[in-house]
Amino acid sequence: MELQISKRMSVILILMSLCFPPSHCQESIIEKYVREGLENNLSLKMKLADYHHSLQSLREAKGLFLPDVSFNARYSRSEGGRIIEFPAGDMLNPVYSTLNQLTMSHNFEEISNQEFAFLRPEEHETKLRLVQALFNTDVYYNHKIKTNLAQAEKANLETYSRALVAEIKKSYYNYLKAIKLNHILLNTKLLLEENRRVTQSLYENDKVTKDAVFRSEAEYNKLIRQLAEADRAIRSSAAWFNFLLNRDLQMEIIIEEPAETACDFSHETAVNNALSRREEISALESYYDAGLNSIKLNKARYLPELMAVVDYGFQGTRYRFTGEDDFIMASLLLRWNICNGNIRKAKTRQAQIGLEKTLNRLSEAENTVKLEVLTTYYTLRAASENIPAANAERQASEEAFRLVDKKYRQGLTSLIEYIDARNNKTNAETGLAVARYDYEVAWAEFEKAAALFDL
Repeated sequence: MELQISKRMSVILILMSLCFPPSHCQESIIEKYVREGLENNLSLKMKLADYHHSLQSLREAKGLFLPDVSFNARYSRSEGGRIIEFPAGDMLNPVYSTLNQLTMSHNFEEISNQEFAFLRPEEHETKLRLVQALFNTDVYYNHKIKTNLAQAEKANLETYSRALVAEIKKSYYNYLKAIKLNHILLNTKLLLEENRRVTQSLYENDKVTKDAVFRSEAEYNKLIRQLAEADRAIRSSAAWFNFLLNRDLQMEIIIEEPAETACDFSHETAVNNALSRREEISALESYYDAGLNSIKLNKARYLPELMAVVDYGFQGTRYRFTGEDDFIMASLLLRWNICNGNIRKAKTRQAQIGLEKTLNRLSEAENTVKLEVLTTYYTLRAASENIPAANAERQASEEAFRLVDKKYRQGLTSLIEYIDARNNKTNAETGLAVARYDYEVAWAEFEKAAALFDL
Protein backbone atom coordinates (compact mmCIF):
# COMPACT_ATOMS: atom_id res chain seq x y z
CA MET A 1 0.00 0.00 0.00
CA GLU A 2 2.79 2.43 0.90
CA LEU A 3 4.51 1.62 -2.38
CA GLN A 4 1.36 2.43 -4.34
CA ILE A 5 0.95 5.74 -2.46
CA SER A 6 4.55 6.73 -3.17
CA LYS A 7 4.11 5.97 -6.88
CA ARG A 8 0.95 8.06 -6.93
CA MET A 9 2.70 10.95 -5.23
CA SER A 10 5.53 10.73 -7.77
CA VAL A 11 3.05 11.04 -10.62
CA ILE A 12 1.38 14.02 -8.93
CA LEU A 13 4.72 15.78 -8.44
CA ILE A 14 5.65 15.22 -12.09
CA LEU A 15 2.33 16.66 -13.24
CA MET A 16 2.74 19.65 -10.92
CA SER A 17 6.22 20.29 -12.30
CA LEU A 18 4.78 20.30 -15.81
CA CYS A 19 1.85 22.56 -14.94
CA PHE A 20 3.91 24.99 -12.85
CA PRO A 21 7.30 25.55 -14.51
CA PRO A 22 10.10 27.29 -12.63
CA SER A 23 10.19 31.07 -12.54
CA HIS A 24 13.21 31.30 -14.89
CA CYS A 25 10.99 29.91 -17.69
CA GLN A 26 8.53 32.78 -17.45
CA GLU A 27 7.90 34.88 -20.54
CA SER A 28 9.66 38.18 -20.89
CA ILE A 29 7.60 41.31 -21.48
CA ILE A 30 8.53 41.49 -25.15
CA GLU A 31 7.55 37.82 -25.62
CA LYS A 32 4.15 38.53 -24.07
CA TYR A 33 3.67 41.51 -26.34
CA VAL A 34 4.63 39.44 -29.39
CA ARG A 35 2.09 36.79 -28.43
CA GLU A 36 -0.55 39.47 -27.88
CA GLY A 37 0.20 40.97 -31.28
CA LEU A 38 -0.07 37.59 -33.01
CA GLU A 39 -3.46 37.08 -31.37
CA ASN A 40 -4.96 40.54 -31.90
CA ASN A 41 -3.40 42.27 -34.91
CA LEU A 42 -6.19 43.15 -37.35
CA SER A 43 -4.13 42.73 -40.53
CA LEU A 44 -3.05 39.28 -39.35
CA LYS A 45 -6.69 38.38 -38.70
CA MET A 46 -7.51 39.28 -42.31
CA LYS A 47 -4.65 37.06 -43.48
CA LEU A 48 -6.03 34.31 -41.26
CA ALA A 49 -9.45 34.74 -42.88
CA ASP A 50 -7.83 34.29 -46.31
CA TYR A 51 -6.24 31.06 -45.09
CA HIS A 52 -9.55 29.77 -43.73
CA HIS A 53 -11.15 30.64 -47.06
CA SER A 54 -8.56 28.50 -48.86
CA LEU A 55 -9.26 25.63 -46.45
CA GLN A 56 -12.95 25.80 -47.32
CA SER A 57 -12.06 25.72 -51.02
CA LEU A 58 -10.02 22.59 -50.33
CA ARG A 59 -12.94 21.10 -48.46
CA GLU A 60 -15.13 21.84 -51.48
CA ALA A 61 -12.64 20.05 -53.74
CA LYS A 62 -12.65 17.01 -51.44
CA GLY A 63 -16.45 16.91 -51.64
CA LEU A 64 -16.28 16.19 -55.38
CA PHE A 65 -14.92 12.71 -54.58
CA LEU A 66 -18.12 11.86 -52.70
CA PRO A 67 -21.41 10.85 -54.33
CA ASP A 68 -23.96 13.51 -55.12
CA VAL A 69 -27.47 12.59 -53.94
CA SER A 70 -30.43 14.69 -55.02
CA PHE A 71 -34.21 14.50 -54.66
CA ASN A 72 -36.17 15.28 -57.82
CA ALA A 73 -39.96 15.52 -58.21
CA ARG A 74 -42.02 16.38 -61.27
CA TYR A 75 -45.78 16.62 -61.72
CA SER A 76 -47.23 17.69 -65.09
CA ARG A 77 -50.56 18.16 -66.83
CA SER A 78 -50.79 18.56 -70.58
CA GLU A 79 -53.21 18.95 -73.46
CA GLY A 80 -52.71 18.62 -77.19
CA GLY A 81 -49.42 17.75 -78.72
CA ARG A 82 -48.60 15.01 -81.16
CA ILE A 83 -50.90 12.01 -81.68
CA ILE A 84 -49.46 8.56 -82.24
CA GLU A 85 -51.69 6.33 -84.41
CA PHE A 86 -51.53 2.57 -83.91
CA PRO A 87 -53.27 0.58 -86.71
CA ALA A 88 -54.56 -2.18 -84.48
CA GLY A 89 -57.82 -2.61 -86.54
CA ASP A 90 -56.03 -2.75 -89.88
CA MET A 91 -53.74 -5.47 -88.58
CA LEU A 92 -56.18 -7.62 -86.57
CA ASN A 93 -59.61 -7.27 -88.28
CA PRO A 94 -58.68 -9.51 -91.30
CA VAL A 95 -57.51 -12.14 -88.84
CA TYR A 96 -60.71 -11.84 -86.79
CA SER A 97 -62.82 -12.10 -89.96
CA THR A 98 -61.06 -15.30 -90.98
CA LEU A 99 -61.52 -16.77 -87.53
CA ASN A 100 -65.24 -15.94 -87.58
CA GLN A 101 -65.57 -17.72 -90.96
CA LEU A 102 -63.70 -20.77 -89.73
CA THR A 103 -65.69 -21.02 -86.53
CA MET A 104 -68.93 -19.96 -88.23
CA SER A 105 -69.50 -17.52 -85.36
CA HIS A 106 -69.22 -13.87 -84.45
CA ASN A 107 -66.97 -14.34 -81.44
CA PHE A 108 -64.26 -12.06 -82.82
CA GLU A 109 -65.54 -8.54 -83.18
CA GLU A 110 -63.78 -5.97 -85.26
CA ILE A 111 -61.76 -3.30 -83.46
CA SER A 112 -60.88 0.25 -84.44
CA ASN A 113 -57.48 1.72 -85.01
CA GLN A 114 -56.02 3.26 -81.81
CA GLU A 115 -54.73 6.78 -81.20
CA PHE A 116 -52.41 7.72 -78.30
CA ALA A 117 -51.44 11.21 -77.15
CA PHE A 118 -47.64 11.67 -77.07
CA LEU A 119 -48.05 13.73 -73.89
CA ARG A 120 -49.90 12.14 -71.03
CA PRO A 121 -52.72 14.32 -69.69
CA GLU A 122 -51.37 13.79 -66.16
CA GLU A 123 -48.01 12.40 -65.07
CA HIS A 124 -45.62 12.46 -62.16
CA GLU A 125 -42.10 11.26 -61.43
CA THR A 126 -40.55 11.40 -57.97
CA LYS A 127 -37.10 9.93 -57.47
CA LEU A 128 -33.77 9.97 -55.68
CA ARG A 129 -30.71 10.25 -57.92
CA LEU A 130 -27.17 9.25 -56.92
CA VAL A 131 -24.29 10.36 -59.12
CA GLN A 132 -20.78 9.06 -58.40
CA ALA A 133 -17.69 10.01 -60.40
CA LEU A 134 -15.70 6.85 -61.09
CA PHE A 135 -12.93 8.29 -63.23
CA ASN A 136 -12.56 12.06 -63.54
CA THR A 137 -9.12 13.65 -63.82
CA ASP A 138 -10.57 17.13 -63.25
CA VAL A 139 -11.71 16.14 -59.76
CA TYR A 140 -8.37 14.51 -58.88
CA TYR A 141 -6.07 17.31 -60.04
CA ASN A 142 -8.40 20.06 -58.84
CA HIS A 143 -8.06 18.63 -55.33
CA LYS A 144 -4.26 18.61 -55.61
CA ILE A 145 -4.22 22.21 -56.87
CA LYS A 146 -6.50 23.37 -54.03
CA THR A 147 -4.16 21.63 -51.57
CA ASN A 148 -1.16 23.49 -53.02
CA LEU A 149 -2.99 26.82 -52.87
CA ALA A 150 -4.02 26.22 -49.25
CA GLN A 151 -0.38 25.50 -48.37
CA ALA A 152 0.66 28.71 -50.14
CA GLU A 153 -1.96 30.72 -48.25
CA LYS A 154 -0.70 29.26 -44.96
CA ALA A 155 2.85 30.27 -45.92
CA ASN A 156 1.63 33.79 -46.75
CA LEU A 157 -0.01 33.94 -43.32
CA GLU A 158 3.23 32.88 -41.63
CA THR A 159 5.21 35.36 -43.74
CA TYR A 160 3.11 38.21 -42.39
CA SER A 161 3.33 36.77 -38.87
CA ARG A 162 7.13 36.75 -39.02
CA ALA A 163 7.19 40.32 -40.32
CA LEU A 164 4.76 41.35 -37.57
CA VAL A 165 6.97 39.81 -34.87
CA ALA A 166 9.95 41.80 -36.12
CA GLU A 167 7.91 45.02 -36.35
CA ILE A 168 6.57 44.59 -32.79
CA LYS A 169 10.08 44.09 -31.42
CA LYS A 170 11.50 47.01 -33.40
CA SER A 171 8.70 49.34 -32.32
CA TYR A 172 9.14 48.28 -28.67
CA TYR A 173 12.89 48.95 -28.76
CA ASN A 174 12.35 52.27 -30.53
CA TYR A 175 9.91 53.18 -27.75
CA LEU A 176 12.51 52.25 -25.12
CA LYS A 177 15.09 54.28 -27.03
CA ALA A 178 12.80 57.31 -27.03
CA ILE A 179 12.25 56.90 -23.28
CA LYS A 180 16.00 56.65 -22.68
CA LEU A 181 16.78 59.71 -24.82
CA ASN A 182 14.14 61.68 -22.96
CA HIS A 183 15.70 60.58 -19.66
CA ILE A 184 19.12 61.77 -20.85
CA LEU A 185 17.65 65.15 -21.81
CA LEU A 186 15.96 65.46 -18.40
CA ASN A 187 19.30 64.83 -16.69
CA THR A 188 20.88 67.39 -19.00
CA LYS A 189 18.13 69.80 -18.03
CA LEU A 190 19.22 69.52 -14.40
CA LEU A 191 22.78 70.31 -15.45
CA LEU A 192 21.68 73.36 -17.44
CA GLU A 193 19.53 74.62 -14.59
CA GLU A 194 22.55 74.34 -12.32
CA ASN A 195 24.68 76.01 -15.00
CA ARG A 196 22.23 78.93 -15.17
CA ARG A 197 22.53 79.35 -11.42
CA VAL A 198 26.32 79.09 -11.44
CA THR A 199 26.67 81.46 -14.42
CA GLN A 200 24.41 84.02 -12.74
CA SER A 201 26.50 83.74 -9.56
CA LEU A 202 29.75 84.19 -11.52
CA TYR A 203 28.29 87.21 -13.31
CA GLU A 204 27.27 88.76 -10.03
CA ASN A 205 30.82 88.23 -8.80
CA ASP A 206 32.27 89.83 -11.99
CA LYS A 207 33.92 86.59 -13.11
CA VAL A 208 31.99 86.39 -16.40
CA THR A 209 30.29 88.93 -18.62
CA LYS A 210 26.58 89.31 -19.34
CA ASP A 211 26.81 87.39 -22.63
CA ALA A 212 27.61 84.23 -20.65
CA VAL A 213 24.27 84.55 -18.85
CA PHE A 214 22.45 84.94 -22.18
CA ARG A 215 24.31 82.02 -23.71
CA SER A 216 23.46 79.82 -20.71
CA GLU A 217 19.81 80.83 -21.04
CA ALA A 218 19.84 80.08 -24.77
CA GLU A 219 21.27 76.60 -24.19
CA TYR A 220 18.54 75.92 -21.64
CA ASN A 221 15.74 76.99 -24.01
CA LYS A 222 17.31 74.94 -26.81
CA LEU A 223 17.07 71.90 -24.55
CA ILE A 224 13.41 72.64 -23.80
CA ARG A 225 12.71 72.39 -27.53
CA GLN A 226 14.59 69.09 -27.67
CA LEU A 227 12.49 67.79 -24.76
CA ALA A 228 9.30 68.67 -26.62
CA GLU A 229 10.53 66.74 -29.66
CA ALA A 230 11.54 63.81 -27.41
CA ASP A 231 8.05 63.77 -25.88
CA ARG A 232 6.53 63.68 -29.36
CA ALA A 233 8.78 60.75 -30.29
CA ILE A 234 7.69 58.85 -27.16
CA ARG A 235 4.00 59.35 -27.87
CA SER A 236 4.32 58.49 -31.55
CA SER A 237 6.34 55.31 -30.95
CA ALA A 238 3.94 54.24 -28.19
CA ALA A 239 0.91 54.80 -30.44
CA TRP A 240 2.49 52.77 -33.26
CA PHE A 241 3.35 49.93 -30.87
CA ASN A 242 -0.19 49.83 -29.47
CA PHE A 243 -1.59 49.96 -33.00
CA LEU A 244 0.35 46.82 -33.91
CA LEU A 245 -1.15 45.05 -30.89
CA ASN A 246 -4.65 46.39 -31.68
CA ARG A 247 -4.85 48.15 -28.31
CA ASP A 248 -5.90 51.62 -27.28
CA LEU A 249 -3.27 53.95 -28.75
CA GLN A 250 -2.58 55.60 -25.38
CA MET A 251 -2.46 52.37 -23.38
CA GLU A 252 0.45 52.08 -20.94
CA ILE A 253 3.45 50.04 -22.10
CA ILE A 254 5.47 48.05 -19.59
CA ILE A 255 9.18 48.86 -19.78
CA GLU A 256 11.69 46.02 -19.50
CA GLU A 257 15.29 46.35 -20.60
CA PRO A 258 16.19 43.66 -23.13
CA ALA A 259 18.58 40.91 -22.16
CA GLU A 260 21.88 40.87 -24.00
CA THR A 261 21.61 38.69 -27.11
CA ALA A 262 24.79 37.37 -28.63
CA CYS A 263 24.86 36.54 -32.32
CA ASP A 264 26.51 33.09 -32.42
CA PHE A 265 25.43 32.35 -36.00
CA SER A 266 27.81 32.33 -38.90
CA HIS A 267 26.67 33.92 -42.14
CA GLU A 268 26.52 30.55 -43.90
CA THR A 269 24.43 28.98 -41.12
CA ALA A 270 22.01 31.89 -41.18
CA VAL A 271 21.61 31.67 -44.98
CA ASN A 272 20.97 27.91 -44.90
CA ASN A 273 18.45 28.32 -42.09
CA ALA A 274 16.66 31.11 -43.99
CA LEU A 275 16.48 29.13 -47.24
CA SER A 276 14.96 26.15 -45.44
CA ARG A 277 12.51 28.08 -43.24
CA ARG A 278 11.51 31.34 -44.93
CA GLU A 279 7.80 31.22 -45.71
CA GLU A 280 8.09 33.28 -48.90
CA ILE A 281 10.06 30.44 -50.47
CA SER A 282 7.60 27.85 -49.18
CA ALA A 283 4.71 29.81 -50.70
CA LEU A 284 6.40 30.00 -54.11
CA GLU A 285 7.21 26.28 -53.95
CA SER A 286 3.52 25.58 -53.32
CA TYR A 287 2.58 27.81 -56.27
CA TYR A 288 5.12 25.91 -58.38
CA ASP A 289 3.52 22.58 -57.38
CA ALA A 290 0.10 24.01 -58.23
CA GLY A 291 1.45 24.97 -61.67
CA LEU A 292 2.74 21.43 -62.24
CA ASN A 293 -0.63 19.98 -61.31
CA SER A 294 -2.34 22.47 -63.61
CA ILE A 295 -0.26 21.17 -66.52
CA LYS A 296 -1.12 17.59 -65.60
CA LEU A 297 -4.78 18.57 -65.36
CA ASN A 298 -4.88 19.94 -68.90
CA LYS A 299 -2.96 17.01 -70.33
CA ALA A 300 -5.24 14.50 -68.57
CA ARG A 301 -8.31 16.01 -70.21
CA TYR A 302 -7.55 13.81 -73.23
CA LEU A 303 -8.80 10.90 -71.10
CA PRO A 304 -12.50 9.98 -70.84
CA GLU A 305 -14.78 10.63 -67.88
CA LEU A 306 -16.81 7.83 -66.34
CA MET A 307 -19.61 8.16 -63.81
CA ALA A 308 -22.36 5.98 -62.35
CA VAL A 309 -25.96 7.17 -62.00
CA VAL A 310 -28.61 5.34 -59.96
CA ASP A 311 -32.26 6.47 -59.91
CA TYR A 312 -34.94 5.11 -57.63
CA GLY A 313 -38.45 6.52 -57.39
CA PHE A 314 -42.07 6.41 -58.48
CA GLN A 315 -43.79 7.44 -61.70
CA GLY A 316 -47.20 7.11 -63.28
CA THR A 317 -50.37 8.91 -64.33
CA ARG A 318 -51.56 9.19 -60.75
CA TYR A 319 -49.74 10.55 -57.73
CA ARG A 320 -49.30 7.43 -55.66
CA PHE A 321 -46.44 5.47 -54.13
CA THR A 322 -47.06 1.76 -54.35
CA GLY A 323 -45.08 -1.28 -55.36
CA GLU A 324 -46.62 -1.11 -58.81
CA ASP A 325 -45.37 2.45 -59.41
CA ASP A 326 -41.77 2.31 -58.21
CA PHE A 327 -38.76 1.84 -60.46
CA ILE A 328 -34.98 1.68 -60.23
CA MET A 329 -32.48 2.38 -62.98
CA ALA A 330 -28.67 2.24 -62.95
CA SER A 331 -26.51 3.72 -65.67
CA LEU A 332 -22.86 4.11 -66.56
CA LEU A 333 -22.10 7.35 -68.38
CA LEU A 334 -18.96 7.76 -70.44
CA ARG A 335 -17.90 11.08 -71.91
CA TRP A 336 -14.83 11.38 -74.10
CA ASN A 337 -14.01 14.71 -75.68
CA ILE A 338 -12.10 13.70 -78.79
CA CYS A 339 -11.41 17.17 -80.18
CA ASN A 340 -12.04 20.66 -78.83
CA GLY A 341 -10.25 22.91 -81.30
CA ASN A 342 -6.78 22.85 -79.62
CA ILE A 343 -8.21 24.50 -76.48
CA ARG A 344 -6.51 21.92 -74.25
CA LYS A 345 -3.17 22.48 -75.97
CA ALA A 346 -3.45 26.26 -75.51
CA LYS A 347 -4.34 25.91 -71.82
CA THR A 348 -1.44 23.53 -71.29
CA ARG A 349 0.95 26.04 -72.84
CA GLN A 350 -0.49 28.81 -70.67
CA ALA A 351 0.13 26.69 -67.57
CA GLN A 352 3.72 26.00 -68.70
CA ILE A 353 4.38 29.72 -69.14
CA GLY A 354 2.96 30.41 -65.67
CA LEU A 355 5.20 27.66 -64.27
CA GLU A 356 8.28 29.24 -65.84
CA LYS A 357 7.36 32.60 -64.30
CA THR A 358 6.93 30.98 -60.88
CA LEU A 359 10.31 29.27 -61.21
CA ASN A 360 11.95 32.63 -61.97
CA ARG A 361 10.16 34.21 -59.01
CA LEU A 362 11.41 31.37 -56.81
CA SER A 363 15.02 31.93 -57.91
CA GLU A 364 14.63 35.67 -57.34
CA ALA A 365 13.16 35.07 -53.87
CA GLU A 366 16.08 32.85 -52.89
CA ASN A 367 18.57 35.51 -54.02
CA THR A 368 16.58 38.17 -52.17
CA VAL A 369 16.64 36.09 -48.98
CA LYS A 370 20.41 35.62 -49.29
CA LEU A 371 20.83 39.38 -49.76
CA GLU A 372 18.61 40.17 -46.75
CA VAL A 373 20.54 37.76 -44.52
CA LEU A 374 23.88 39.18 -45.70
CA THR A 375 22.79 42.79 -45.18
CA THR A 376 21.21 42.26 -41.76
CA TYR A 377 24.10 40.05 -40.60
CA TYR A 378 26.74 42.73 -41.21
CA THR A 379 24.43 45.44 -39.90
CA LEU A 380 24.11 43.42 -36.70
CA ARG A 381 27.87 42.95 -36.46
CA ALA A 382 28.45 46.67 -36.92
CA ALA A 383 25.81 47.47 -34.30
CA SER A 384 27.47 45.05 -31.89
CA GLU A 385 30.89 46.65 -32.38
CA ASN A 386 29.44 50.15 -31.87
CA ILE A 387 28.37 49.44 -28.28
CA PRO A 388 31.80 49.12 -26.57
CA ALA A 389 33.13 52.09 -28.56
CA ALA A 390 30.10 54.19 -27.57
CA ASN A 391 30.48 53.11 -23.95
CA ALA A 392 34.16 54.11 -23.89
CA GLU A 393 33.26 57.46 -25.44
CA ARG A 394 30.60 58.03 -22.78
CA GLN A 395 33.01 57.28 -19.94
CA ALA A 396 35.66 59.61 -21.35
CA SER A 397 33.18 62.44 -21.98
CA GLU A 398 31.74 62.12 -18.47
CA GLU A 399 35.18 62.36 -16.93
CA ALA A 400 36.05 65.34 -19.15
CA PHE A 401 32.80 67.09 -18.23
CA ARG A 402 33.39 66.47 -14.53
CA LEU A 403 36.78 68.20 -14.74
CA VAL A 404 35.49 71.12 -16.87
CA ASP A 405 32.45 71.59 -14.61
CA LYS A 406 34.73 71.79 -11.57
CA LYS A 407 36.88 74.43 -13.26
CA TYR A 408 33.87 76.42 -14.44
CA ARG A 409 32.42 76.61 -10.95
CA GLN A 410 35.70 78.16 -9.85
CA GLY A 411 35.71 80.55 -12.80
CA LEU A 412 38.85 78.96 -14.27
CA THR A 413 37.42 78.12 -17.69
CA SER A 414 35.07 79.69 -20.21
CA LEU A 415 31.38 78.97 -20.77
CA ILE A 416 32.14 77.85 -24.33
CA GLU A 417 34.42 75.11 -23.03
CA TYR A 418 31.76 74.12 -20.50
CA ILE A 419 29.04 73.96 -23.18
CA ASP A 420 31.31 71.97 -25.45
CA ALA A 421 32.06 69.44 -22.68
CA ARG A 422 28.40 69.23 -21.75
CA ASN A 423 27.38 68.67 -25.39
CA ASN A 424 29.99 65.97 -25.73
CA LYS A 425 28.67 64.27 -22.61
CA THR A 426 25.05 64.43 -23.78
CA ASN A 427 25.95 63.26 -27.28
CA ALA A 428 28.00 60.37 -25.90
CA GLU A 429 25.17 59.24 -23.62
CA THR A 430 22.76 59.57 -26.52
CA GLY A 431 25.12 57.63 -28.80
CA LEU A 432 25.41 54.79 -26.29
CA ALA A 433 21.62 54.56 -25.90
CA VAL A 434 21.14 54.64 -29.65
CA ALA A 435 23.85 51.99 -30.13
CA ARG A 436 22.28 49.64 -27.58
CA TYR A 437 18.74 49.86 -28.92
CA ASP A 438 19.82 49.93 -32.54
CA TYR A 439 21.54 46.62 -31.83
CA GLU A 440 18.21 45.19 -30.63
CA VAL A 441 16.48 46.55 -33.73
CA ALA A 442 19.21 45.04 -35.91
CA TRP A 443 18.79 41.72 -34.11
CA ALA A 444 15.04 41.76 -34.78
CA GLU A 445 15.73 42.38 -38.48
CA PHE A 446 18.35 39.62 -38.60
CA GLU A 447 16.03 37.27 -36.71
CA LYS A 448 13.36 37.83 -39.36
CA ALA A 449 15.74 37.54 -42.31
CA ALA A 450 17.32 34.31 -41.03
CA ALA A 451 13.93 32.91 -39.85
CA LEU A 452 15.25 32.32 -36.33
CA PHE A 453 12.00 33.06 -34.51
CA ASP A 454 9.90 29.92 -34.08
CA LEU A 455 6.35 30.75 -35.13
